[in-house]
Amino acid sequence: MTFEKKIYRSEAVNCVLCGNARCESSCPAGIPAKALRGIWFDNSRCTAAKLPQENPCIGCTAPCEKACVRPGKVPIKELISRLYDEVRPSTEIAAPADNNRLRAELCGIPLENPFLLSSSVVASTYDMCARAFEAGWAGAAFKTICAFDIHEASPRFSAIKGSSGEIIGFKNIEQLSDHSVAENMEIFRRLKQNYPSKFILASIMGRNEAEWEELSGMCEENGADAVELNFSCPNMAEDGLGSDIGQIPELVEQLTRAAKRGCNIPVLAKLTPNVASVIPAGEAAMRGGADGIAAINTIKSITGVNPHTLVAAPSVHGQSALGGYSGNAVKPIALRFIAELARDKNLSGMHISGMGGIETWQDALEFILLGSGSVQITTAVMQYGYRIIDDLTSGLNYYLAEKGYDSVKDIVGLAADSVSDTTDVLERDTVLFPKFDHSKCIGCGRCAISCSDGGHSAIRQGDDGKPVLNGSKCVGCHLCVLVCPERAIGTLNKRIDRSKKKS
Repeated sequence: MTFEKKIYRSEAVNCVLCGNARCESSCPAGIPAKALRGIWFDNSRCTAAKLPQENPCIGCTAPCEKACVRPGKVPIKELISRLYDEVRPSTEIAAPADNNRLRAELCGIPLENPFLLSSSVVASTYDMCARAFEAGWAGAAFKTICAFDIHEASPRFSAIKGSSGEIIGFKNIEQLSDHSVAENMEIFRRLKQNYPSKFILASIMGRNEAEWEELSGMCEENGADAVELNFSCPNMAEDGLGSDIGQIPELVEQLTRAAKRGCNIPVLAKLTPNVASVIPAGEAAMRGGADGIAAINTIKSITGVNPHTLVAAPSVHGQSALGGYSGNAVKPIALRFIAELARDKNLSGMHISGMGGIETWQDALEFILLGSGSVQITTAVMQYGYRIIDDLTSGLNYYLAEKGYDSVKDIVGLAADSVSDTTDVLERDTVLFPKFDHSKCIGCGRCAISCSDGGHSAIRQGDDGKPVLNGSKCVGCHLCVLVCPERAIGTLNKRIDRSKKKS
């Protein structure tokens, strides 16, 4: 691990990512909001590469900072100057002139990029999908269509937040589309007429084989490009719906086959993570004729309990319920299931549409590297809006160009074989020591505290407050690398034979 030349979200933590940002309208060059979003969404390298040639901040009195809704709290001029002075010199290529590398496909159907809205409130009306398509999203999995009445609870969201107020984990107790089937079919027709190149993935849920078959056929007739079978909604478990289906492979196979009878377009089975292994349901979907798999849906959860009312969140007239957990906190679990699906030889050739905690282009890249041919996003859109597509596409495009890949399709699944189901395969005879960058170290001692109380007591603070490593005690666990608030600890490039360690 080297010390990366980029700017991190924590350095712009006081920015609230305004809509119609005053900082941008007050800047003669119109830079601040785009630059701050690039930093926030882990896209500082591509952002730096796309900046005007000359730094407009030189000699500027920073009207952007005066116009900021948090005046004095966001160092906008400094951050933009650092993009010029620190990040841009480390970039190896110019920003790509086009997005051709991002062209993907879903079950053989072209996508202009791999990014879709996932089935949820963010893709629940014509106007919302139209605005997303105009912004640059390749398509949308429309909010799940059903033939029964939906009456939502209020409130229906709760969240776990980070220190800067951003949502880390998100819980919903929302159900399905509250429009009629006829209304949703009209939306499909209008979307396909006005946006013929955009991908419409129709999410459906039935109560019996006849409804699954009928709904899939209706979606095809009204313009859907593919159908997604919602076998996984944790908020629709009554009467054998939602995740109750996804937990029973026999039902997955039976209802997939029913949906396939109703249509001739590709069918994806959307699977639940509320199982020990997703493979039984995935293979059952394949036997039922599915062309692909979508995973993961949200995880059954409780985000917290109010210590005063003694009711879990969200409280609906003094009652609550288990709900679906999403957001960046679930990404490690989602990646585990994607890798599991991609490594199953019996599912070879099945398209995987991955989702679960994707917020930045790098999050999406990780899903693609583990086997996802397309990715779907909801919670990040709910928090930041459709505009995140700009950093998703530009960041991924820049990565592909920088690494010399001609197409995003070339990298699907490249990392899948790096994962094993057991740690028994890991080499254990060498140690990779940490490397301290004393120029960045502020002498806080966090590394020494964590190593002493949570590691192997291999780090002490020197007289100057800087860390000193005892090599005979260090086991190379890298806890210190993770806890350093200044990112002043990396790793050596050379491994040390465990038997030859010296103090």
